[in-house]
Amino acid sequence: CSASTNKPVLTLFTKKPCPLCDEAKEVLEPYKRRFILQEVDITLPENTAWYDKYKYDIPVFHLNGRFLMKHRVNIQKFEDQLRKLELQSE
Repeated sequence: CSASTNKPVLTLFTKKPCPLCDEAKEVLEPYKRRFILQEVDITLPENTAWYDKYKYDIPVFHLNGRFLMKHRVNIQKFEDQLRKLELQSE
């Protein structure tokens, strides 16, 4: 099925522990078949640039490499952007 390769990638910038990140993942659970979730642990040595940028803002979400939202999930914004990407890939 080629549709799966066209799924948008939602990148979650996170660290452990991150209760807000856990909460965000729960909110996104109903949508999980429509995107690929990629988690980036900003505390890892290879992610220092992200750590410097987002250490006070996690969770931070990028959709297909572009900044989408931070702190809390804005479902309306997420759905709008996801739908836009899905329409583009059809």
